[in-house]
This record gives sequence, structure tokens and C-alpha cells, in this order.
Amino acid sequence: MKNVRKPTGLKPHKEPMSAKTRALFSIYIAVVISACCFAVTSFAAGDPLSVINNLSTFIFGLIRAIGLIILGFGIVQVGLSLKSHDPSQRANGLLTLAGGVVITFAKEILSLITG
Repeated sequence: MKNVRKPTGLKPHKEPMSAKTRALFSIYIAVVISACCFAVTSFAAGDPLSVINNLSTFIFGLIRAIGLIILGFGIVQVGLSLKSHDPSQRANGLLTLAGGVVITFAKEILSLITG
């Protein structure tokens, strides 16, 4: 006689998917994939320079958002270091704060450098 395992716990209940539900789900997946893969966004059809400017504005907006997050984290770190009287944490918080300011104002800094 072979060793037969006895059930030790609850088995996951799996609902069978009907053919109609499976067909609707596959149509839904096809629509979502085609919308994501074949969507074409046209920023400015006539002027290619405006497309590059729009992309640059978008990327610098993302960089500014990341800089603001780092800036907020630096403020929290400095606040916690003042509460706990930890000088090394205070130094790390001030460096994070300075890095957040630089990242937040990266576009303005670059425009000052380039003129």
C-alpha cells in the first residue's frame, strides 16, 4: 500500500470560470493591452522643438517631485535628531535637506549655469 497524504488543513476554494466569463475577461485584457501598447500621444504635430520642450518640462516636474519628497524626509530627519540629541543623525538630516533643495531647484540651477 502506498503512502497516502491526509489533508492537513483547509484547501483553497477555487471557483471555476465559465466560458462566457473567460471570453469577457480575455476581451477585457486584449482591450487594456491594446490601449497601453498602441496609444500614441501627439504633443505638437507641427513643431518638433515644442515636443522636446514639453518632454523637458515633464521630466523636470518629476525631478522636482522627487526633490520635494527628499526635502520633506530631510526635515523629518533633522526634527528627529533635535529631539534625540544625536549629532550624527543631525548631520545626515542636514545633508539630506541640502540634497533635497538642490534636486528641487535643479532646473533653476541649470538655467543659471547655462545663462
